[in-house]
Amino acid sequence: MHIRRVTDPADPAIADFGRLQDQVYFEPDMLIPARYISHLLADQRPERVNVLLLAETDDGHLLGGSVFHYLGDAGAGFSSFLGVGLAARGQGVARALHEARWAALQEVSGGACRAVFIDVVNPGRESETQREQEQRAGSDAQARRRSFHALGFRTVDLVYQQPVGGDDPEQEDGGPVTEMDLLAYLPEQPATLDAALVGATMRAYWTPWLGEQRANAAALRLQAGQDQVRLLPAWEGPVGHPGI
Repeated sequence: MHIRRVTDPADPAIADFGRLQDQVYFEPDMLIPARYISHLLADQRPERVNVLLLAETDDGHLLGGSVFHYLGDAGAGFSSFLGVGLAARGQGVARALHEARWAALQEVSGGACRAVFIDVVNPGRESETQREQEQRAGSDAQARRRSFHALGFRTVDLVYQQPVGGDDPEQEDGGPVTEMDLLAYLPEQPATLDAALVGATMRAYWTPWLGEQRANAAALRLQAGQDQVRLLPAWEGPVGHPGI
């Protein structure tokens, strides 16, 4: 197995990665589609460096991959997806991708990246339909949280909502997505995290699709006026919105 960074927006493996996402994640419509990943790779700028890593066999068979972003204004990363094909699980592919992701974030940031964030479904807030979708995809939300904990991720003790994309028919943008929690990885494994870093990261991540004003308001709500935020085991939900 080897891991490579995709830099060519026309690389045919991007389409393979898109199919992998569809196969292994229970809500593929919530993920960045392959055609847009190509656009992201062509649109690199200091404030947002987009990276796609692929884990492949020596003969080029795709095992897994991760798409993520270094957000220069925040000094942190946000990972949109990391997944491994069903046949390749249990072989250390996810850990290898996780370690390569952190190394890549350090490389593109010149060592300035302080953390990488992900948002992950809280199993206690999944609907019955979502649980059925998980079963069909061969996944389990609780097991996924424990796997992220083993990689070093911790739950950020804040009530996290993705501002748009929910299922409220009365709101044009669907309203907030409320079944996710925010997790963070910092190699030194601190007990707390600067709330300002959390807010700055999500503000930078949300701005391209919410606009600066809405992204700033959402980030301030997320910080909830705190200075330091506790980091909890990844299988736990935030104290104010536990779910699990």
